[in-house]
Amino acid sequence: MFKQALALCTLCAAAQAFGQPAPGAYKVVSFDLQVDGQPTLNYFGQLPQGYLVLTKTTFISVLTAEWRRPGRSNEEKAALLDTLIAYAGPYHLDGNKITVDVQSSWVQAWTGKTQTRTWTVDGNRLTMVTEKAPYSRDPSKMAVAKLVFEKVD
Repeated sequence: MFKQALALCTLCAAAQAFGQPAPGAYKVVSFDLQVDGQPTLNYFGQLPQGYLVLTKTTFISVLTAEWRRPGRSNEEKAALLDTLIAYAGPYHLDGNKITVDVQSSWVQAWTGKTQTRTWTVDGNRLTMVTEKAPYSRDPSKMAVAKLVFEKVD
């Protein structure tokens, strides 16, 4: 127990000293998506919902769109999947990069793979930018997402 507490204190101190994201909960503020030079989209609307939680060892992210409705038909249920992002796993920091070894995900294609993000910290705001990757709705196009979170604890 003492070793775990010391590790968490060390991580928090290192995070503060180097402007790294400190463990805790972060509420999503915005989710912008740039697809192959097209205008930037507010991918999940003006008021996306969700959280990013960083423990000393685990990354958990669950984000949803603002306009979600209960799914009753198969089409409505499929639309719910298109308005959700959720994944979790252990992470490590390397400079301004965070890499998550995805152990659980809303899309099986991410499970067992890594997700890397570039991050910056400005006060209580954490900004993460994805690497360029195939766009989930049209894999022939490439996309980059920029997510902004605000620390809540």
